[in-house]
Amino acid sequence: MSLPPGFIDELRDRVSLAAVVGRKVSWDRKSNAARGDYWSPCPFHQEKSASFHVDDAKGYYYCFGCHAKGDAITFLRETENLGFMEAVEHLAGIAGMPMPARDPGAAVRAEKRDALVEAMEAAVQFYRMNLNGARAIEARSYLERRGLTAETQARFEIGYAPDSRTALIEHLTGKGFAREKLVEAGLAGLPRDGGGAPYDRFRGRIIFPIRDAQGRAIAFGARALSPGQEPKYLNSPETPLFDKGRSLYNIAPARAAAREAGTILVVEGYMDAIALAQAGFANAVAPLGTAITEAQLQIFWRMAPEPLVMLDGDAAGLRAGQRLIDLALPLLGAGRSLRFVILPAGQDPDDVLRDGGARAMAALIETSRPLLDLLWTRETEGAVLDSPERRAALDSRLRAHLDRIADPGLRAHYEAEIRERRAELFARRRGETAPRRRGARRDVPPRNGAAPAGGPVASTRASLLAQGIASRGGPGGGQGSAQGLAQGEGTIAEARVRETAILLGCLNHPEIALAHEERLGLAEFHCADLAEIRDALLSALLTLLNGASGTDSVAALVSRRLGRDVLSDLDCLGQVRANPYLRAGADPEKAALAIEEELTRQAALAGWRVETREAAAGLSRETVDWIGPRLRRAAEAAHEAGMKPLAGDQTDLGLEREEFASTLASVEAQQRAHRNRKRKS
Repeated sequence: MSLPPGFIDELRDRVSLAAVVGRKVSWDRKSNAARGDYWSPCPFHQEKSASFHVDDAKGYYYCFGCHAKGDAITFLRETENLGFMEAVEHLAGIAGMPMPARDPGAAVRAEKRDALVEAMEAAVQFYRMNLNGARAIEARSYLERRGLTAETQARFEIGYAPDSRTALIEHLTGKGFAREKLVEAGLAGLPRDGGGAPYDRFRGRIIFPIRDAQGRAIAFGARALSPGQEPKYLNSPETPLFDKGRSLYNIAPARAAAREAGTILVVEGYMDAIALAQAGFANAVAPLGTAITEAQLQIFWRMAPEPLVMLDGDAAGLRAGQRLIDLALPLLGAGRSLRFVILPAGQDPDDVLRDGGARAMAALIETSRPLLDLLWTRETEGAVLDSPERRAALDSRLRAHLDRIADPGLRAHYEAEIRERRAELFARRRGETAPRRRGARRDVPPRNGAAPAGGPVASTRASLLAQGIASRGGPGGGQGSAQGLAQGEGTIAEARVRETAILLGCLNHPEIALAHEERLGLAEFHCADLAEIRDALLSALLTLLNGASGTDSVAALVSRRLGRDVLSDLDCLGQVRANPYLRAGADPEKAALAIEEELTRQAALAGWRVETREAAAGLSRETVDWIGPRLRRAAEAAHEAGMKPLAGDQTDLGLEREEFASTLASVEAQQRAHRNRKRKS
């Protein structure tokens, strides 16, 4: 059976060699998945060392021991004892590509394709030669103004098409190429009425050869030089060689450079890719006159797990980014994501490089934003969320986006991140102190002994840790850290009972859970398995809000998501099981009170635990004057949540209360000592 031209090339592009080989081997720890660089013991001969190397970007393997080498087809043939067509069919199944029907004419078409490639290569040489001619003065001047060196022009084989109707046709027919072949290759066009002689498609333009992943010339891009010449950029038409939606400019060099860089840069046009390559960013590719397609996305991910897409900072650039997000969402997964580099408004990559050089471009790349950032900005920027209906509409839009993510593990991570952002956004809209998102920067407190602006509570946790004298009993104390005590068995046991009670009550009373959904999302859970149930519960509540749960209960949705009966897991603790108000069928008012009390207690305990731990970790002469009041406020909040005073019975709080009391006493002692030193000085 003959295969159509390009089928094998597309198959190799779609299938990861590492994924094929990974079914047969265990990767060595020196492998670097981000770079597509994999090592393992060789599957073809017995050995203990990892001498078998897979270059996933190039789709090629080699063993330094037995010298076995080949691609995915070769690997399947050798390891599965398959024939060539059997291996191709197997790979096509992995790639989701239908095998072409038996076609006796495929060999003839392959021969014709080769003839078209020959014509294209001859045209590359013709255009390249003309760039040095007398008629190309304006073209050379333009390239000089754009800052392209002679070396760069040669590297990208930039040429010039004379402003003549038949210059290329005459040159190539003189070398034996038929006019019909030139039309078929897209080098020549025919009048619209179909009559008359063919004409050169590109005239009076700078020419940029477009090559495929194997380095073969398949098309041209051309830029106009005259102000009134339209369009400014013109690409070859679709031909047997050139499919715009599956081709990328600079793909072969960028694929090789991506291994070193760890990613690729996706830019708008070929001039952007050329400018970046000249500045040292050889891993840049560009689509060819069309929006990015699904096929091109798959090519990106074969080259790098997290391509960086450069967007113009204007409205059109951001719209292009949003269209790409909509295309990418159903295709995302582990090792398949996108990040975005937003260029300054009115600038393209060439402008950035001219103004600030490679360093400025590298700094911009460092500020790349994850896909979720742009998605979140689109749905929330400028939104008025001053009513439950508007907030519910936002929830509905976000849920619609999340539902399009096919990978369940990734979808769960997106749901958790959106819950956190949503809680922060709604807190700001109500004028509350917004909960700090993980990784957000905190300001450093002043070092003059005064409380930071906004009072002690506005101080930063990071600054406490950074100030650095952190054991119980103050500097030089040897009684062990408060943080260590906070991890004691008593503390964890109490946290498990409290968190289990919250979850059991919420699962049995989802209407109460909905009422406290934001508090539940912000609650600090210390038991990882219970935090996992909490996250699944919040996702189920969002599903319930959008009316997509069908007849399933919230508990059933959570159990199905986690693959286990969560009610049975939560009902196993005697202290929790004994509370009648947490069970299904309990009086709703009493159940609501019980759940709210547990949530309040959880928040209060979390608050003073953080304060004591960080105070113990960050006491210094500059901070002792304001940490004491801060801890006192935490104690008052804990007391209001239903705990006994510090001087009372401490058995119900175990190590946590001991930790708090001891740390507070230590702080107050240091305050007194600090004041005495001030008076003496």
